[in-house]
Amino acid sequence: MDPRKISFFIISCLVLLLLLTAFSREGSDEAGNEQEGFFWGNTGFKYPTFRSFLDPEPAVVTPVAQIDSIVGNIESMIVEEALPEAQPVVPDYSKIDTSKIRRIEYPGDPATFVRTIRTAFTSPTCRIIHYGDSQLEGDRISAYVRNRLQRLYGGEGPGFIPIKQVYDEVKAHVECSDEWLRFAAFDRNQPMFEHGMYGAYASVSRFTLPADSLRTLYPDSIPLTTAEFTVSFSDRSYRKLRDFKIVDLHYGNVQSPVSMNVFHQDSLIMTDTLEPGVEYRNLRLQFETAPTALRFEFTSEISPDFYGLTLDGKKGILLDNVAMRGASGTIFAKMDGQNYRSMMGHLQPRMFIFQYGGNAVPYLKDSAAVRRYSKYIMSNLNWVRKKAPEAPVIFIGPSDMSTRVDGRLQSYDLLPYVNEQIRERCLENGIAFWSMYDAMGGSNSMPHWVDQKLAASDYTHFSPKGTRVISELFFTSLYLDLTQYAHE
Repeated sequence: MDPRKISFFIISCLVLLLLLTAFSREGSDEAGNEQEGFFWGNTGFKYPTFRSFLDPEPAVVTPVAQIDSIVGNIESMIVEEALPEAQPVVPDYSKIDTSKIRRIEYPGDPATFVRTIRTAFTSPTCRIIHYGDSQLEGDRISAYVRNRLQRLYGGEGPGFIPIKQVYDEVKAHVECSDEWLRFAAFDRNQPMFEHGMYGAYASVSRFTLPADSLRTLYPDSIPLTTAEFTVSFSDRSYRKLRDFKIVDLHYGNVQSPVSMNVFHQDSLIMTDTLEPGVEYRNLRLQFETAPTALRFEFTSEISPDFYGLTLDGKKGILLDNVAMRGASGTIFAKMDGQNYRSMMGHLQPRMFIFQYGGNAVPYLKDSAAVRRYSKYIMSNLNWVRKKAPEAPVIFIGPSDMSTRVDGRLQSYDLLPYVNEQIRERCLENGIAFWSMYDAMGGSNSMPHWVDQKLAASDYTHFSPKGTRVISELFFTSLYLDLTQYAHE
């Protein structure tokens, strides 16, 4: 082809694209967001105006120096597993500038609130339930905080373990036979059970379909199903997680008798029958030394709902990691209250940590939607608190998150308002609040965390190294308060 014709065609296209900027105008899209382009009613096509094309907006500023100062300040405090197991790790903050640590905000008198936490931590056993979204998957954040607290106040074991795994668990190793299924109250790809009984951890493992489905498939006679799972300690996490002595199997909604055998290293140690009954129940196994491999075998026509295992020590800190992929903290009140209360009555949590907001941020279109969400999540938190009213609650707000706007990475516009609205609702309702967003460095901090390998390339989740940093920032904030208000 003639090079002159090609050049003329390219130049003509560029001139045409430039001329189109003269007809572009400012308007609103279907969600009400201001943008430039061509609009037909509420429908729009993004395109720059001539003015913005010649005078683009300044680049988004990332607070690099501030982030480096925050991370560099805290890195020396991160506890690695190489320390001797028997050595308690009492933090020495004389080597860092504690004024750079984002502190927890408390409702009312901080000293009173912190004393309640300290009393819980120093009680014979203290179960903490850490609910959150996918930021917690793989025991992230929970694992580090658990290890820190167990090294200070005693305690062993990883706490809650689901039977049917949907992502890689590092806190314990579970192998299931093929029959097992998972049903979760927070799984948007599944309809919720009509009975709403998901236990305290909001998910259920079953080795058959639910009863109604089985009776439809087998109208005459439902066949027996045999299934098993094996649980053993993991060598990929902290050593204290391996030394559990108490194994609790949490279950309910037993609709047909279930024969059960339990083996330890292939030796039969228990035979029992789970009798029909819809209420929450618990089966406990206790050991003098930590079991290395437990195998549970079940046979029944209809599987019970298994709410999971808890692998605990006999005293000290017990911390459950409950990661809910895709959740925004708004599913609790949809579950059956009596079932949830019954399981809470057995678990006896002494403290809650909630960590939500990130999944909601991309879908909140205006300030009114943010305010509705903050009220909605608070109604769910209060629903939980009524089931364990004596337990103090700390809410960890969302991290900074980046999205692309006109080709540039920047924080979601409404993220600071989401953080502030949740903070206000928490403090109004007697809940402490820690701003992860501000602890990271605030607006547009995530790109630098990604650049420094502290966060993943999705500009949302932390890397293993970043998880240790943000976890230590939270722990340090909490421990500084425990020390400051110890004698007030």
